Amino acid sequence: MAETLERALRDRSAEGDAARVLVGTALNDGDAEFVEYWCVRVGTRAGSGSPLLGLAGLCLGHAARRFGRLSDEAVALARSLAARAEADPRDVDGRAGDGCDDVRSFLRLW
Repeated sequence: MAETLERALRDRSAEGDAARVLVGTALNDGDAEFVEYWCVRVGTRAGSGSPLLGLAGLCLGHAARRFGRLSDEAVALARSLAARAEADPRDVDGRAGDGCDDVRSFLRLW
């Protein structure tokens, strides 16, 4: 799993496999810290225009729903990715906004 995500952060041709792995991890892995770590890592390291950015935001929303908590860093990233998506959907796709809505709803924030 880690190898697939790291490869995608270096080589955009591997993003499809990485997307499946990230979503699978967010929906099925029982280790909240592990899920959050990879969502944050991908969401901070993927390049502009990568579909992994919006997906990382969406997966943070899944983590908020499943575990009922996120670190301050993860919440800030979810908000940042959503703002970037709103400002320029070519930078970050709209799934980041959906994830941020889930973070806000499930963690009862702002």
